[in-house]
Amino acid sequence: MIKKIKSSFEQFAIAYHLIRWTILAIPVSIITGSLVALFLWLLDKATHTRWQHEWLLYLLPLAGIGIYFLYKRLGKNAEGGNNLIMEEIHQPGGGVPARMAPLVLLTTVATHLFGGSAGREGTAVQIGGSMANMLGRWMKLSEKDLRMLLMSGIAAGFGAVFGTPLAGAVFALEVLAIGVIRYDALLPCLISAVFADIICSAWGIQHTHYAIHYIHGNALPFLPFLHIDLWLLARVILAGVAFGLASYAFANSMHLIKHTAQRYIRPAWLIPALGGVIIIVFAWALGSEDYLGLGVYSKDPSGVSIVNAFHAGGADTWSWLWKLLFTAITLGMGFKGGEVTPLFFIGATLGNTLALLLGAPVDLFAGLGFIAVFAGATNTPIACTLMGAELFGTEHILYFAVACFTAYYFSGHSGIYKAQKLAVPKQP
Repeated sequence: MIKKIKSSFEQFAIAYHLIRWTILAIPVSIITGSLVALFLWLLDKATHTRWQHEWLLYLLPLAGIGIYFLYKRLGKNAEGGNNLIMEEIHQPGGGVPARMAPLVLLTTVATHLFGGSAGREGTAVQIGGSMANMLGRWMKLSEKDLRMLLMSGIAAGFGAVFGTPLAGAVFALEVLAIGVIRYDALLPCLISAVFADIICSAWGIQHTHYAIHYIHGNALPFLPFLHIDLWLLARVILAGVAFGLASYAFANSMHLIKHTAQRYIRPAWLIPALGGVIIIVFAWALGSEDYLGLGVYSKDPSGVSIVNAFHAGGADTWSWLWKLLFTAITLGMGFKGGEVTPLFFIGATLGNTLALLLGAPVDLFAGLGFIAVFAGATNTPIACTLMGAELFGTEHILYFAVACFTAYYFSGHSGIYKAQKLAVPKQP
């Protein structure tokens, strides 16, 4: 009898927890989803404006100087970006300033308008984190609840910007430390990600649709009980190793460029100015603008882009390396934006190249690279496997998992987030 009574009280406590966090998470979702929708709309306008006025690229060094002084004057600790949010979750300190949201939104749009190679996830996460912190302070939440609300903000920003609420929720739980997932914030993160995605879509934002048309089967008819193609699986593992090494190269290149620039270039405002000049020179030397901006689409319908990488001939052999360098220079030398969409580009174009080398399906391997390079660079293989299912469907989810887990291990313990802690080493 006593056990039954305790069980009943436990269920009431769970119901209270669910209702309370739904009430706390919805304001975060509404604000974050709306701001992400505004950000995506502005980003689209900035991209098309740059396509129409190619001369804007030559103002990139000046834009970099403007971004530097804007953060120097108004940014303060907002310069910490995603790492500041993660540090506040690990160990509460000075808080995440509300000014982080408008600053990163404005400067990311400026980076794309003038041709910097960057993404959008970092901006969306910072919007979600700063708004969650602001609301949490207003509601006078405890440190424990504020940490959970910050995680909800990460989930809301990620889920809304890519239209992948399940991946967004798990990403917020998985990204904080390598090798562990924090389940204490599972409900708040899921609620926030789902509602933020709904709000963002309600504003009329449409996310890019990708499709994998390959249909896999059993390549060994004498083993009819097999439901997978073992030869294809072997090639997926081999590609996963390459995706992990690409993740490692990207993260370390970006950190090395940032460290070297801060150490040797003086005064500091010259860092983004020089970075802008290097991007201009690279674009001129290649004779292509395909590696500027997001890279989801190309100004030239036949150019290199994420969408085109899902088709044979949609990428050059070294497209992935060029995007890696363009993005590492852009972000390492002080411009603002996320890393994830460029990682999608790197992965999809590398997958395209590997598919042609290995005689594998191009659309499948582009999709595998899309999520696996991201998994390796952020150390979030489970979130990225779910992202694959949300973006491409569940038909190939086994290959998604194999590619993401393999890339996770072969990316080492490096990553794009310095504040990410090491909880469980990848090797025994």
